[in-house]
Amino acid sequence: MNILHYGDCDEIMESMDDESVDLIYLDPPFNSDRSYNAIYKDNTGRPLPEQVEAFCDSWEMKPECMALAHRLPVMLRQAGVDEHAAEMWKAWVVGLAHTQPSLLAYLTYMTARLIRMRRLLKPTGSLYYHCDPTAGHYIKVTLDIIFGYKNLLNEVIWSYDKWTNAATHFQRNHDTIFAYAKIKGRHTFSKLHNPDASQKTKYVRGWDTNVVQGGIRQLIVYDRAKAKDKIDSERYDRIVYREGQTKVALSDVWRIPFLNSQSKERLGYPTQKPVALLKRIIEASSNEGDVVLDPFCGCATTIAAAHELKRRWVGIDIAFHAVRRVARTRLTDTYGLVEGKDFTIQGIPRTLEGAKDLWERDAHQFARWAIESVEGFVSAKKSGDGGVDGCIYFGAPGAALSTMLIQVKGGASVGIGDLRDLHGAMHARGAEMGGLIVRDDLPERQMKNFQEYAATAGCLEAEGVAYPRLQIMTTREVLEEKRFAVPYHVSIDIAQPALPHSGSWRQGGLL
Repeated sequence: MNILHYGDCDEIMESMDDESVDLIYLDPPFNSDRSYNAIYKDNTGRPLPEQVEAFCDSWEMKPECMALAHRLPVMLRQAGVDEHAAEMWKAWVVGLAHTQPSLLAYLTYMTARLIRMRRLLKPTGSLYYHCDPTAGHYIKVTLDIIFGYKNLLNEVIWSYDKWTNAATHFQRNHDTIFAYAKIKGRHTFSKLHNPDASQKTKYVRGWDTNVVQGGIRQLIVYDRAKAKDKIDSERYDRIVYREGQTKVALSDVWRIPFLNSQSKERLGYPTQKPVALLKRIIEASSNEGDVVLDPFCGCATTIAAAHELKRRWVGIDIAFHAVRRVARTRLTDTYGLVEGKDFTIQGIPRTLEGAKDLWERDAHQFARWAIESVEGFVSAKKSGDGGVDGCIYFGAPGAALSTMLIQVKGGASVGIGDLRDLHGAMHARGAEMGGLIVRDDLPERQMKNFQEYAATAGCLEAEGVAYPRLQIMTTREVLEEKRFAVPYHVSIDIAQPALPHSGSWRQGGLL
């Protein structure tokens, strides 16, 4: 069982068997409002065009989210949560709906998924939730409700050096990882030891001293022969013999270096964690052959650590480009794993039938797949008919980025009006280009009509090449890995922005 899933982890976990996972690690998107704009500015040095809506990782309390928030107390009780604990959720909804709606949206999203995660864990399983101070205290209460406060194992502090120019507060140099057992006392746990070389000194000399609560002076003896001149009951209040013990158990404060921009592990993800951190978690709370799940696998650090430690793994991500990159960079290039032999990828359409099946199950997820397949960015909003589903960005080095608006349409109702609507959206948003993706192949006459209308939008010229401002693509062409023709395309692979050549471009036609 080594499976990489493309899709919403809520739906995928719903389809998984009860008690089928030994360890869950999750590092979900925090309530941080980090946008694609910020990521692109970090990597290209250029902000996305101001007239284009920022496709960000923010949280909105939409009607469907509020409906889920009101259903959660029932879902919690159905999951076996104490009725009084479940009632706490109702108080949160009342308290946060108007004061911090974005936080409530985040907590609603995560609570629904944490309920599923608890169901998936074996009785011996554990969950590690990685978070920062933004919403960590709320997450702790949520985990207490779902897993029970008695099943808290540790609040692990990951401490690192990451210098900033903070002038109004202390340096923020730690993350928090909440560790919970499904059933404390039955959970898998392997005692780990402090790797700090400085601890070896006391073992080599055979003794150590300290002062504990109440001012009690202790002599700790590791080797009687070496400590014979120190053993004096008059000098110490207590003598503790620990012969044969040459290691100190690992504490809940972990000093592991943060990944800097030059690290060989770096894949370009802003929140990427070091493999050493994940190895420590996996070594402590699972055994060889166990199943490790990461429902927000991103750049797949968890998968990498699990593979190196001979665990089986399941990774889930809602971003198609992330799944594709994990398969290529982490699994194939780094470890030489072969898809279909060493691991499988599920959820990505491979055929027209598979693409249409995805449309029927979730039209929004189909749109995500289609847009990311053509190297576009997906709108954070489920826009519905008449809206813009995503964008492709382009521009010569040193120039501000320009935009191609992307719209995805399906069903028998697709018509020339959809192309006109996209053309109008280009006018309204000041976008240079527009691309329409249609689910089905268009009849020859209809495609001709589409192409004739698209030609009226003119072309954009770059280095003597004319790029049609309005373009049409079918699902069949998406599966054939065709792309919209744009000059100086900025790749969706945020780790390696693709700006292939220099030069200037000028307008070759009017909208």
